[in-house]
Amino acid sequence: MAAEPAEPAQPTQQPAATAKIAPATAIGVEEATIADLQAGMTAGRFTSKDLVEAYLRRIHDLDKNGPTLLAVLEINPDAIAIATALDDERRTKGARGSLHGIPVLIKDNIDTADHMMTTAGSLALMGVRHPNDSAVAEHLRDAGAVILGKTNMTEWADARSTHSSSGWSGRGGQTRNAYALDRSPSGSSSGTGVAISTSLATIGVGTETDGSVVSPSSVSSLVGIKPTVGLVSRAGIIPISHRQDTAGPMARTVADAATLLGVLTGVDARDPATKASAGKAATDYSKYLDPNGLKGARIGVLRKGMMGFSPAADLLVDAAVAVMQAQGAFVVDPVLVTTPDLDAEADVLLYERKTDLNLYLGGLGADSPVHSLADVIAFNEANGPREMTYFGQEVFLRAQKKGPLTDEAYRKALQKMQAAARAKGIDAAMDKDKLDALVGTTESPAWPIDLIDGDHYLGNPATLPAVAGYPHITVPAGFVFGLPVGVSFIGRAWSEGTLIRLAYAYEQASKMRRPPTFAPTADLTPPH
Repeated sequence: MAAEPAEPAQPTQQPAATAKIAPATAIGVEEATIADLQAGMTAGRFTSKDLVEAYLRRIHDLDKNGPTLLAVLEINPDAIAIATALDDERRTKGARGSLHGIPVLIKDNIDTADHMMTTAGSLALMGVRHPNDSAVAEHLRDAGAVILGKTNMTEWADARSTHSSSGWSGRGGQTRNAYALDRSPSGSSSGTGVAISTSLATIGVGTETDGSVVSPSSVSSLVGIKPTVGLVSRAGIIPISHRQDTAGPMARTVADAATLLGVLTGVDARDPATKASAGKAATDYSKYLDPNGLKGARIGVLRKGMMGFSPAADLLVDAAVAVMQAQGAFVVDPVLVTTPDLDAEADVLLYERKTDLNLYLGGLGADSPVHSLADVIAFNEANGPREMTYFGQEVFLRAQKKGPLTDEAYRKALQKMQAAARAKGIDAAMDKDKLDALVGTTESPAWPIDLIDGDHYLGNPATLPAVAGYPHITVPAGFVFGLPVGVSFIGRAWSEGTLIRLAYAYEQASKMRRPPTFAPTADLTPPH
């Protein structure tokens, strides 16, 4: 009999009237980039151990106290020891590379073979340990990064309910947006988005099936990269869909996101999809960081079905497009793109959710109380007061009724959906106008947290590249009443280098990133 799960942290219903902000440390980790911190460690001004301790103070002051963001679920108890060992290695052998000694936070669906758990935010997996690192954790350790902890997330990566609240999990409670504490952090990589925006670590890793890296990045004024499926191994990540899932960088600058992406790439025998990345992946994307990268680029603006859900956000993207034109880009506006059937995507994901989750859970050890989707459903029913306080498991129940991936209904829907997103969608549109990228609004400004009725998504362009399995990058584009909005860059398969070049040039020309204000609520005062 498995031990009864610990009582989860409950979400704070109302933000504090005021938020006491921790002062900047002597090291100055707030808004610090990888390059800033590497320069400081190389000069001997501070060590990796100093950095870890500085970030831990910020987590204590901002996440667990003060604004009480609830972005970080668990701290790696070995973080200081790991940083100390890396400092010794730097002194005796030199740095391994750009991430040597850099603290990173990762989402709580990414396995680590250490003293931390991997639960996808669910009480059903509390206490379960993993004998092997995920490929993501393995790459980070090999690069000399310090895995500082695990971040909160929309439970089961928002695969459980039709009425979920982004950033809520039974294990961690409700993560709050650092720009307005009563607003949603979006999801499902909610905790990573809030934590990195708040400088609780230098960089972070999220995961995405459909919008879960780019959307929380957009509402937290971050750069998020959802790579081509297969560029980054998914081995050791709690799945939704073997066809759409991928991990991706979340950072405060394009340069930092590009650096992290290069560390995460590589062919992995544990993930067959990575075979396609051979010869197409890079281990160093910094070569694409060209401030003049928009000169001569051909940009297509996605409007129909991709914009119009938030007029205020669209104005920011219009301004972003104007910046791109001023930097020498040729703009085609609008570009019409065939989009996949959302109902078909939802149905296909139900099949994959059941099959892929059963495969992952079936491989867990005897210390896990669940080994199948059916077990998780039963666990949630038995622990309803804690797990289903605010919303149920309608999506899980629908998935459980689905058959195998050999079902004709699944195969037909998948073929139709992928053709609409790829050959008839992104590829056709880019071929027609000889485009380097498609741009649009990443996400509306963050909506109020609603634990009764759930999220209030207005729309975003994430589904198109998600279904296609193609890359998608978001970059800060500005603010609506103090709430961040991002602009999306979408491209063909394996075009990460091109998108990074365009995104970096736009970022350098616009400089729209701003740190969070920890306001109790959005300031809706009309502009003068």
